[in-house]
Formats: sequence, structure tokens, C-alpha cells
Amino acid sequence: MKRAGILAAIVAAGTLSVGVGARQQLNQGAVDAAQIEQVKGNLYVITGAPPADRTLFSGGNVGVFVMDSGVAVVDTKLPGWGQVLLDRIRSVTDKPIVTIVNTHTHGDHVGSNEFFPDAVNIVAQANTKTNMTGMDNFQGANAKYLPKQTFTDRLTLGAGADQMDLYYFGAGHTNGDAFIVYPALSVLQTGDMFPWRDAPFLDVNNGGSGLALPDSLAKAIAAIQNVDTVIPGHIPVTTWDSFQEFQRYIADLVAAVRTAKSGGRSADQAVAGIDLSGKYPNYDATRVEAAVRVIYDELP
Repeated sequence: MKRAGILAAIVAAGTLSVGVGARQQLNQGAVDAAQIEQVKGNLYVITGAPPADRTLFSGGNVGVFVMDSGVAVVDTKLPGWGQVLLDRIRSVTDKPIVTIVNTHTHGDHVGSNEFFPDAVNIVAQANTKTNMTGMDNFQGANAKYLPKQTFTDRLTLGAGADQMDLYYFGAGHTNGDAFIVYPALSVLQTGDMFPWRDAPFLDVNNGGSGLALPDSLAKAIAAIQNVDTVIPGHIPVTTWDSFQEFQRYIADLVAAVRTAKSGGRSADQAVAGIDLSGKYPNYDATRVEAAVRVIYDELP
């Protein structure tokens, strides 16, 4: 199954029941593909499968920030992946896990929160916490694995070499996607606001908006300074230029859908007629149809 299909299944209806997945045996190929790599200095990323093999889906990229006080983990992959994450983290540090940041509500990014019961803090944008409260895996006693600290627009954690700046610039993938900047390292982690080089998954059930996405990304580009390295949601570490290119791609996609609808074309005709491959030859088109239909429905 391609990544798009897997993600669609994961976030269907925006309220993932992740408990079942936690009891399933992990795909060994996916485990082997989830390696820890140094991004810069004290920041690492635990990857998923390489882009060429989308069958080994394990969830989003995981940031591992080794601070003086302990480790901050950004996103926790799918259910059942906690031990794999801990094993990878232990290969670079013995410090305790003290902070978890969830970039958004989806189960491939929050699925293993419960594996880290001793984490001092779990942090997310306020809308993401609200969205997570509807997930089966955070009901009853498991509600303690919901975010304990939330923010609206911006939050700074730590200072100096251990500083993390969290931002929210508006709806896009969901209505609560956080950007994480590691200012001492000039690194940005985007979650699924920049998931891959393809059309985005737009989770309207959790407040996502294709019309809002290019504007939210533009606000991020304007506000975030001195970044040269970017950790996307699912593909390998890349550059700030790649992030800017993704914003232009989304803006062009929305403009193309707008032109099609204003010209009297149906959604099917818009899907058939929109092709950005000439301008963006390195982009896939796996999710274009789904994104076009969401954007089309959003337009007046």
C-alpha cells in the first residue's frame, strides 16, 4: 500500500483508535528502517522507511533533542513503537525522557505517548489537545498521556543550547499543527505541515484546510528566521529552500483548483486537468486527487 493509502486509513474520520495497533507485531523491515541519525549537534531524528519503500510505514519522523536536563522527543510514531524509539535513543544517550512534543493529533505521531509514563511534560498546540481527547487511545486512565502543557501561538521551552521554540501559524494539515525550531542549531521540524513532496493530506475532520495551508506556511516562512535545515513529517532531512518550495507548490495547487472551479469545471474535471509536474518535476502525485477534491469543496 502506498503511503497515502496508509495515512488515509490511519487518520480516517480524524479519530484514530490506536489501541489495536499497539497489540500488533511490528513489521521487522519497518523496525530496521527506523534508524536514528544525527541532524546537528545534540539533535537527532528517528526515521521511517526510505521514500523508495512506502510499504514499511512506521509513522512520522521523530525528533530527539538531547538537553542538559534530559531528552525531548518530538512525536512518538504509531502505537507499539515506544520500545523501538527508546532503543534508538539509548544508542546516543542515557538521559531520561523528560518532554514529549506532539506536532498534531494523528496516531502516527502520538501513538506511543503511553510508552513514556515518566516524561515530565507532554506539550502540544491547544487545538491538538482538544483533537486528541476524542481519540480512543486517550480515554479513561490513558487520558494522562494527553498534553499537559498547551500553547496558542508560541511557546519557548528551555534556553540557550537547549531552547525549543514552538509556533502555530494557522490551519493546514489539521487546525493544531506545531512547528518546532531549534534556534541554536538553525533547524526547523515541521510535522505534517510539510510531510513530503506531494499534495498534503488535509484532515478536515480535525480542522484541516487546503485553502488556509499556503497562507499558514507563508506566515511560517516570514516569521521563522535563521533556519537552514528542515526535518519534514515523513521524508529525509532537507533544506529551508525545500520548505519554501513546498509552500509555493501548495499555493499553485490551490490556485489551479480555484481557476478550475471558477471556470465552471466539475471536481472530476479539476482532478483530470490539474498537473503541476512540469513546474515541480521532483514531486509525486499520489495525493493530488484527494487534495484537489478537499480544496474544491472548500471553495465557494
